[in-house]
Amino acid sequence: MKILYGVQATGNGHIARSRTLAKALQQYPELEIQWLFSGRPKENLFGMELFGDYWWREGMTIVHSEGRLRSLATVAQAKLRQLIQDVRKLPVSEYDLIISDYEPITAWAAKMRKKPSVGIGHQYAFLHSIPMPRYNWPLHTVLRIFAPTKKSLGLHWHHFGNPILPPIVPPQPKPESDTEDYILVYLPFEHPIPMLEELAKVERQFIVYGVPENLPTANNIQIKSPSTLGFQQDLVNARAVICNSGFELLAETLAQGKPILSRPLAYQFEQEANAQALEQLKLAKIVRSIDANSIHTWLEEGPKSVRIQWPDVAQAIAAWIAQGCKRDPADLARSLWRQVTPRPTEGTVPTYQNATD
Repeated sequence: MKILYGVQATGNGHIARSRTLAKALQQYPELEIQWLFSGRPKENLFGMELFGDYWWREGMTIVHSEGRLRSLATVAQAKLRQLIQDVRKLPVSEYDLIISDYEPITAWAAKMRKKPSVGIGHQYAFLHSIPMPRYNWPLHTVLRIFAPTKKSLGLHWHHFGNPILPPIVPPQPKPESDTEDYILVYLPFEHPIPMLEELAKVERQFIVYGVPENLPTANNIQIKSPSTLGFQQDLVNARAVICNSGFELLAETLAQGKPILSRPLAYQFEQEANAQALEQLKLAKIVRSIDANSIHTWLEEGPKSVRIQWPDVAQAIAAWIAQGCKRDPADLARSLWRQVTPRPTEGTVPTYQNATD
């Protein structure tokens, strides 16, 4: 089977998820996969060896600054003519199946030519009834039509009574030593200098990713360059995590059982919905500003954590694809949620209910 697999590369989460799934798909040599990435300048991609001779397209890029989504700037910089041309020229007729991790070019090319298509990713969970901001229905509508597919496998930290799958989480490295007394910080959407100034006021050690390495820092802050393996190891050894409300990193952090302080990117529908779900599930502390005061308050309250053991979702999806995507996604979801530890409860306000100090 020949597969064209498109990945939205705006954030690292889509690539991390696809990297894990790519390894699982390699177990099926009958699957011939061509990868396509869009949404980020090609020179800013890293750790892409696993995807071989992948294709790149410009796609759509989200514009953000100082912790807020800039909708007008996002629309202004969108090269819609180029996007339409890329959709029309994409040779989807050569492939048996088109898969989209919320990548619009592959999704729309498949839709226009009526090719079999599958969406895999967190955004496809929003096709179901899950926690989300009710006031922002225009952005929800955009979210639903951005990368449409005939079938979809939505991913989330809870099923919310829907045929949604657990997250795809890569194998977690073992700690190099006992948990170290530092907090891992990944806030790529914040203005870096004010953010570092606030961290300097807190008497804790911080390892920071996602900001320029040449910025001046206080003695309690270490800035590190992008590194998939390095980041995963620092996550394993960290005492706690401070991050925005992106899906994939939070799934990995929950797998490690680390306390989480999270701030959603303002006016970004997905992140605000994620924050709402985290609060409902009691999985993280949500704040509207990451500063010295909010960090101090969080630490003084005694950060709580929940460790969730996710099943091998990547392997299950790879097998589902190799078998022709015939199995009912609802059945696939049920079988995977039975393997989650602890099992999510079914109450009106679902929670994993095993928070610990």
